[in-house]
Amino acid sequence: MIAVLKIFVVLLLIILLILFVYRPKRKQLVMLPENYKDLLQDYVRFYAQLDEEGKARFEKRFEKFLGAVKITGANADVEDLDRVLIGAAAIIPVFYIRDWEYVHLREILVYPGNFNQDFEQHGRDRLVTGMVGTGAMQNVMILSKWELRQGFINSQNNHNTAVHEFVHLIDKMDGVFDGVPEILLERKLVPEWKRLLELEIDRIRRGESDIDPYGATNAVECFAVMAEYFFEQRENFSQHHPELAGMMEQVFIRK
Repeated sequence: MIAVLKIFVVLLLIILLILFVYRPKRKQLVMLPENYKDLLQDYVRFYAQLDEEGKARFEKRFEKFLGAVKITGANADVEDLDRVLIGAAAIIPVFYIRDWEYVHLREILVYPGNFNQDFEQHGRDRLVTGMVGTGAMQNVMILSKWELRQGFINSQNNHNTAVHEFVHLIDKMDGVFDGVPEILLERKLVPEWKRLLELEIDRIRRGESDIDPYGATNAVECFAVMAEYFFEQRENFSQHHPELAGMMEQVFIRK
């Protein structure tokens, strides 16, 4: 009888261990603002210009993103508007790419303003407005709350820091930061993409381009800066950069 009882206890412990190890993960619960659709309509031009079907599709992916990625304030209060703008910036560049997920992104840190390369929020050389983390900060993105809001409030320019950083993540999805989104671009188009990128960097350096001078830093930053411009003022971008606009459509527009 004692032997049977011991066997029963062992089996029970094994079952409990299996249930503990293989228990299903609880879905992260996110309290979306009740008026988040109004905030999208008021602040996100990309969303506002979609038809009703497009808006519904945007909202579904927006909700899924915010349910999967943690947003944390670092000496900054993360308000409803900030969450909405971050979610919007994540979806804008991949809206036409079905089943896209930022699989390597786990958390977004929101700083009140600019910071430096050592992530310091005070002192000199605080020129960084956004960053995709590496090393110890792998799977983390950092955004300046001020710049996040300015990217959506100021509709007269072609800058959007949050979109810029999400484009870096897209660039990184093929395993390397190089300004060539090979995971989205047909292989046969890669040489032409590189050629156009090099030409534009040269034009920026000579002061012959309306693309932000920061794009001349390297191919990685040129890609992200051009994507900001493309999504913020697509008509102007297409008018001034028809070949690049065609390539951007090859990458981002999958209707």
